[in-house]
Amino acid sequence: MPQPPHPHPRLLVADQVAGRVSLLDLPGGEEVAALDHRHPAEHAGFLALPDDLVACVDDRAGELLVLDPYGPDADRPLVRRRIPVAVPAEHLAAAPDGRRLAVTTGLGRNEEAWTGLLTAVDLGAPDGAVAVRVRGRTGEPGVTVLGGPSPLVVLRHREPGELLVHRHRDLMTAPPSCPPVEPVRRIGLPDADGHGDAHDPATGRVFAATGSGVHRLRHQGGRVAPEPPLPWGADGRTGGRGYYLRLDPVRRILWSCVRGGPSAPGQWPEWTNDAWWHGLDTGTTGRLELGPGLVFRLAVTARHIAYSRVHPDGDELILLAAPTAPGARPHIAARLPLPAMAGAPRRGGTPWDGVQRRAIAASPGAGLVAVSRGGHGEVHVFDADRAERVTTLTLPTPLDDGGHLALITPGDGAHADPVGR
Repeated sequence: MPQPPHPHPRLLVADQVAGRVSLLDLPGGEEVAALDHRHPAEHAGFLALPDDLVACVDDRAGELLVLDPYGPDADRPLVRRRIPVAVPAEHLAAAPDGRRLAVTTGLGRNEEAWTGLLTAVDLGAPDGAVAVRVRGRTGEPGVTVLGGPSPLVVLRHREPGELLVHRHRDLMTAPPSCPPVEPVRRIGLPDADGHGDAHDPATGRVFAATGSGVHRLRHQGGRVAPEPPLPWGADGRTGGRGYYLRLDPVRRILWSCVRGGPSAPGQWPEWTNDAWWHGLDTGTTGRLELGPGLVFRLAVTARHIAYSRVHPDGDELILLAAPTAPGARPHIAARLPLPAMAGAPRRGGTPWDGVQRRAIAASPGAGLVAVSRGGHGEVHVFDADRAERVTTLTLPTPLDDGGHLALITPGDGAHADPVGR
């Protein structure tokens, strides 16, 4: 008899520096399983797959890991599959059915781009050709994988900016020895400032964040065509650009954080930050001020959107109440203080070199939000609906650089956002 779904949310906590992945039961934080000597690629993140599975890339071993967070309840291992892929992993994405994936490579710990390897993966390949590596442009490419009878892999490149479209089946039939590949279509983007990708499986649209706006590509009938970009300006607020882009599968809204202010990294406490959103079905676009400092990634809960803000005057978790009725607009529901990090970024220094950071995670099927405290081995768990901290979880490693988190609830539909986060 199959086991019934586990009722509790689960939290994956990756310490990519120390090389450990912990699987915790929420809200109590009991450790269900752990993986040692595993170093998940923080930038590629965790990718939600159908059937409550999660994928990530072990950047040290050069393996795509398919994790089964509820497997240990049925005497199944946490790691369901291991597939060799090229590293250092930059971005990770899947087609909507979760069968076909793509992994791009980036700089890693190098000063310049040195590898243009792209790995195409087919988790259901009948002939055993599970993963194939090919060579394209070097850089830090984003990636999305579009579904349909002939799935497409869309790479977003910078310097020069362009979208490159490949047929997944062509990549899978490439010969050995990492041959160069040519795209079936090239679509221009503004140079040097692409940063952020999203894919809406319901419409087949791809979204790429650039300085000039969110560029769109429509996939229909096996072909792709560009559409007019979405501007960052909204609600009388202009300037800045989005440095992250995410699909909210609950309300079908695109979310980002638009950063403005001085360009010098040492002046990061003066950066401005706005939440930006665009309703995919309504066409409504808006902006809402979050406050100064460093705001980057966000997390989607059942009823809120969560941002963490780092600033010398105090860090906080910002909860936006998501719109639930026609014509409703997001608003700030709570600002909750976060305990300071001993190695936090300081005025005059960059907010990312040799300093601690925070990771954030939530599930679209629950109201919990998890925020890490880099360097302290702690993860703070909040109840967004009650706007209060539930518990603080202590990990056996320090979570230097903030670690990386994924929060899973059975049947939460998170795989409807098929880009690694």
